[in-house]
Amino acid sequence: MDSEIKEEVPVHEEFILCCGVETQVLKCGPWTNLFNEPRANRPKLLIFIITGNPGFSAFYVPFAKALYSSINRRFPVWVISHAGHVLVPKGKKILITSDDSNALDINDIYGLQGQVEHKLAFLRTHVPKEIKLVVIGHSVGCYISLEILKLAPELPIIRSFLLFPTIERMAESPNGRIATPLLCQLRYALYVFAYLLLKPWPEKIKSFVIRIGLRMMNLQSEFSVLNVLEPFCLANVAYLGGQEMMKVVKRDNETIKTYLPKLTFYYGTTDAWCPTEYYEDIKKDFPEGDFRLCEKKIPHAFILHFPQEMADMVADWLKDDLSKI
Repeated sequence: MDSEIKEEVPVHEEFILCCGVETQVLKCGPWTNLFNEPRANRPKLLIFIITGNPGFSAFYVPFAKALYSSINRRFPVWVISHAGHVLVPKGKKILITSDDSNALDINDIYGLQGQVEHKLAFLRTHVPKEIKLVVIGHSVGCYISLEILKLAPELPIIRSFLLFPTIERMAESPNGRIATPLLCQLRYALYVFAYLLLKPWPEKIKSFVIRIGLRMMNLQSEFSVLNVLEPFCLANVAYLGGQEMMKVVKRDNETIKTYLPKLTFYYGTTDAWCPTEYYEDIKKDFPEGDFRLCEKKIPHAFILHFPQEMADMVADWLKDDLSKI
């Protein structure tokens, strides 16, 4: 089934300037520009995926394609990269919209709050107001999803799925205790190391190393993932990670309470970023909420080896909502 999905589902790659920053958007389905579609032909709903960190959207393509197939190709499924996590390949065209807000208007575009504003700007600029939204966040994308609900209540978001949600106490988690000194105290040493090691490498060497790495992990990528070895992108990944450790501390109970009927949370049983203790705590605080604990031992980075399983689950959770559209 996976091979069929990879061959048959149309995916359009686009590079745009969003908030003045190069941004990759990967779009499943025949709809590439929703504003250019006659109103009668526009889809009534868009499924919008916000990645974890790193925000390399190419790794989310198998999940997006599987989800698009699982909902019978009725609605587009789009994935957006994080600001600063991609560079436009040579020869690729960048699309610019006249009403794109300038990066100078957003304080710290590569930081955590800047990434929230980046996604909001995209939704306001590239999605017609009448199109309903399903927002799927993964990892820190869940934090961003909650911030979008809080900051933009006017957006027609009918559901939000928070997969392996890093929305609280990140630095206290098992992985956070390891990552915090690296990303906060030793961040500049990581920058220097990445630049000295990777900057001199020609593109051919980077492509070769990535091919070997993907093969060793039994992965394939339909789109270029050269950004994995770009010092500029890696510096922004580390910077965002450091901000996550410092700023994702207290769970936003007020926003969760306000939008609880729209939210589905999915926690892992082997997740060292948001351990089962966090699942138990949030369930106690919101006993009426939709909190699910993985029964399949799917890891935090589900996009690498379990995209079909997660897509099937999300499609099943969406059935009732989609039946009304």
